[in-house]
Amino acid sequence: MTLSATLDPLRRHLTQARARPPSEGRDPFFDNAKFLLVVLVVIGHNWGVLVRDMETAKAAYSVVYLFHMPAFVLLCGVFSRGFTGTGPQVRALLARVLAPYLFFNVAYKALGTHVTGAPFALTPTEPTYLLWFLVALFLWRITAPLWRAVRYPVAVSVVVSLAAGLTTMGYELALPRVLMFLPWFVLGLQLRPEHFHRLRTPAVRRCALPALLTALGVAYVLAPDLNANWFYMRANHTELQTGSLEYLGIRLVLFAVAAALVVAFLALVPARRTWFTALGAVTMFPFLVHGLLVQAGQAYGLYELVGRLGAAAVPLLALFGVAVTVLLSSAPVRRVLRPVVEPRFPPCLIPADRSDRASAQLSGSSAQSAGSSAQSAGREAASQS
Repeated sequence: MTLSATLDPLRRHLTQARARPPSEGRDPFFDNAKFLLVVLVVIGHNWGVLVRDMETAKAAYSVVYLFHMPAFVLLCGVFSRGFTGTGPQVRALLARVLAPYLFFNVAYKALGTHVTGAPFALTPTEPTYLLWFLVALFLWRITAPLWRAVRYPVAVSVVVSLAAGLTTMGYELALPRVLMFLPWFVLGLQLRPEHFHRLRTPAVRRCALPALLTALGVAYVLAPDLNANWFYMRANHTELQTGSLEYLGIRLVLFAVAAALVVAFLALVPARRTWFTALGAVTMFPFLVHGLLVQAGQAYGLYELVGRLGAAAVPLLALFGVAVTVLLSSAPVRRVLRPVVEPRFPPCLIPADRSDRASAQLSGSSAQSAGSSAQSAGREAASQS
């Protein structure tokens, strides 16, 4: 019996949902990519506690952080191609991105207060932990029409990204990360389905795994000297203790290496429906909640205990990350968390007028293709994380 056949009953149970089934026009490639990327996000946060003491963990962690967020941001750009700033689209952003951000910002602050005893203080303009991504997604998507009006959008966004690292700015609205990851979002806005089809050619796929393994080997050799702050995209050149020219050179090299690894990763993503394809449509659930589990585990010494296993802790925490992602994507968990992850607001808070409803109805037929209409863009906003 194959592994797929063994897991099939579990998949049917976990992905059984009251929501509508995915449309026939939904590309499984993108759902597969989103699920695998959110798995890497969860694994990366689990590995983070081992980085200081274990070169194996630091090497794997560095490779994952070099490409997984660029790939995620790129997909956000792909699914924002249809965003034009209509009423339904903006309302979707408010309900599916901004509202969960505000709720979970309180939740993460409350957990931090509980486990550390620090005073509780709300800082809605300074994202806590992984919530920076929601702020960034909101700002990237709301500015998507602007980037479509720029003649050389990718080149301009690269200049903006590099310039951000040469300035001194605070962390309000996660602005350093918003600007430094910006080129990947803008690149995603420019990509078309045919570009992704080229990634799945035999020649590219043959090179993909060797490229990732080579990166892992190089990272292992360089592990003692690697500074993960380069991958987080939140530190300027002064904080990284480099001169301006050296900083620009390193950033350009990191852009190139990350691009190669993003291509390698996407080339290995299955293009067919798999047992986890349906979970790729609900990535916001594991993304938002797993950080609470990671922080609780750190506070109560669980990761310190696992770290005593040595190198075996790396694959063990990776498997744990996969299990947590699948569990938090399951239908029962989604039913419990839906009010805070995908809230529905009464019309008195986020009203929809007749023109909005008419626009949504007119665009409904084209919404079967990801990012092709207002409704599609709204739904994807909730699942990019």
